[in-house]
Amino acid sequence: MKKKLNKNSLNGFINYGIVIAAFIIIQIFIGKGMLSNSLQSLLVPACCYIVMAVSLNLTVGILGELSLGHAGFMSLGAFSGITASILLQNSIPMAPMRLAVSMAAGAAAGALGGVIVGVPVLRLQGDYLAIVTLAFGQIIKNIIMVLYVGVDENGFHIAASSERFDLAAGGTAIIKGPMGAVGVSKLASFTAGFVLILITLLVVQNLVNSRSGRAIMALRDNRIAAESVGINTTKYKLMAFVTSAALAGAAGALFGLNYSSTVASKFDFNTSILVLVFVVLGGLGSIRGSIIAAALLYVLPELLRSFDIAEYRMLIYAIVLILVMLATNNEQFTALMGRVGGWFKAVGGWFKAAGARVVGWLKSLGRTQSKGKGGTTNG
Repeated sequence: MKKKLNKNSLNGFINYGIVIAAFIIIQIFIGKGMLSNSLQSLLVPACCYIVMAVSLNLTVGILGELSLGHAGFMSLGAFSGITASILLQNSIPMAPMRLAVSMAAGAAAGALGGVIVGVPVLRLQGDYLAIVTLAFGQIIKNIIMVLYVGVDENGFHIAASSERFDLAAGGTAIIKGPMGAVGVSKLASFTAGFVLILITLLVVQNLVNSRSGRAIMALRDNRIAAESVGINTTKYKLMAFVTSAALAGAAGALFGLNYSSTVASKFDFNTSILVLVFVVLGGLGSIRGSIIAAALLYVLPELLRSFDIAEYRMLIYAIVLILVMLATNNEQFTALMGRVGGWFKAVGGWFKAAGARVVGWLKSLGRTQSKGKGGTTNG
């Protein structure tokens, strides 16, 4: 058991190390002017999608339930965070502090949505759960597209149509129905995205390696067996689902505050599928895989722009996804990967043994020289 915990801790520290190293390298590139403006503009959204992929992996990979409405939680967080940011402009003038509070508000909105959806939906399984979560994402998008939110000297106003939305002189309209949120102060930064990724890793990895995480994985592997030993199905499923939704809400708040205007159509079904592609290609249950897949695949279109194939991004995603599925379900490919892994393990063992022999040789040489010096002194 101790060995397993140490291995999990080591994997967690490796994930932290990868994120920190990437952040330092990118900051060096920015300082030396080695990143174009277009690539720099992708840094904050890439951080948001990494958080989305890791959080969705908690539901799909760790819990084992297929969710197709993750963009709905992201949209809740985005518009809640934007609203909180505008309402707190006078109360919290410091941009970083206001951004942190707005992201917390987005996480709370996502968690609330997770509870509302999770309580009835998690009683379903398989295709039924996927269909209901898909419907939830579409419902949230359609509600926001007809929602009008503003604030004036008389307080906070919400209306479902432009005819009923009447602000006093000097009032501020925050959400304007189909136009979305406009006139937003851009508070997001790459540093904030980096911190959010670290917080997401801290939450998800600690949950997975805890007693609750083992109960969640037990439900994924065999629900009937888990229930037979007293594991509360509803409690642990809801725990994973709400945690995933809260992290998606925080990512949505950061995403929304990265642009001067945000519309609900940005968080449609395609966004949910895109995040699911990141999770599947990175490996179900693999936190590190989700980080790498989301970062590479989101930036890939910009890297491919010079080859004039960026418009085929979704086609490339689909082809790669099909190839990965065919490869992972092929027994010959799996056996080949096992042999390759065994070969690398053997090579690593050889280098380890060679290093041990070199260290032993150096120690023996040092002892010999010490004895020689000692004999000269005695003489």
